[in-house]
Amino acid sequence: MEKTNQLERTEKLVVCVTGASGFVASWLINLLLSSGYSVHATVRTDPCDSKYEHLKQLDKASEKLKLFKAYLLDYDSVAAAIKGCIGVFHVASPVPSASVSDPEASALSRFSYNLVQLMEPAVKGTLNVLKASSEEKVKRVVYVSSVAAVLMNPDWQTDQVKDENCWSDIEFCKRTNNWYCASKTEAENEAFEYSKRSGLNVVSVCPTLVLGPMMQSNANASSLVLIKLLKEGYESTENKLRMIVDVRDLTAALLMVFEKPEAEGRYICSSHQIRVKELVDKLTSIYPHYNYPKTLIEVADGDSVSSEKLQKLGWSYRPLEETLVDSVESYKKLGLLGWRYSIGM
Repeated sequence: MEKTNQLERTEKLVVCVTGASGFVASWLINLLLSSGYSVHATVRTDPCDSKYEHLKQLDKASEKLKLFKAYLLDYDSVAAAIKGCIGVFHVASPVPSASVSDPEASALSRFSYNLVQLMEPAVKGTLNVLKASSEEKVKRVVYVSSVAAVLMNPDWQTDQVKDENCWSDIEFCKRTNNWYCASKTEAENEAFEYSKRSGLNVVSVCPTLVLGPMMQSNANASSLVLIKLLKEGYESTENKLRMIVDVRDLTAALLMVFEKPEAEGRYICSSHQIRVKELVDKLTSIYPHYNYPKTLIEVADGDSVSSEKLQKLGWSYRPLEETLVDSVESYKKLGLLGWRYSIGM
């Protein structure tokens, strides 16, 4: 008789999702609920806050979703949310809305700011989640990292596609003020080091630029990349390479690496690679009246990454056009593109 792994049971149990109100976490919770799981979801403020209404309106949320007020640097609050769970999806991470470096600040002040605003929550917060998961003896932790933890490696051979063996150089990230890259790299590295020390089963997923329809009402950092391309009317912008994954395909990948016993290590999650000019051309063919950049400046080829490992596990993704249309339609519905676009002009 074929053995059934705990993670493959038909009977779904309770899992925890951190950073519940965010773009990726909201879609992940939706997928988990529809897949039969009960979810403990962490939020930063009072669970009664109206900003979490979109989560409470999800199908099965009234019976299977419980919101916990938790701060990543407060171990007890994190442990309370993870108690009773068989698995944890650590999605929460600080993301700067713009460059976090302040050219007017001293180097020391700038370092202290970045350490407190990005590094400490990312690294110490992750370790708190891992420690609480160990105490609860969860079956697996899925850590949502970023391609930012892959790309910043000046020693990687330039003509070689970057895969899961490529790690961003933390010191290089810090020297170049790429603090988000530094925080994600250090946190992911610490997660695997903790796994080695404790025996906790940890798998990470490193997504590229995440687009797709939004559930939450406020624009997140990745969606703003597309929103600004549609409405800012830039005089010029760089014709850089964009690597895109749909939020719904990403969350499918997160559930896959949680449930499949053979999943291990890191997984890059990216669907489409496209230059900004080609992206604008695609958008213009569907939505001709938006305020697109006037001029595109040619730049050197960007880094390329491979999701072959994830695809071998069984992952697939939707067409880019579907992602773009669903994204734009959700922005219009939320009024994020300005009134004339929101009413279809």
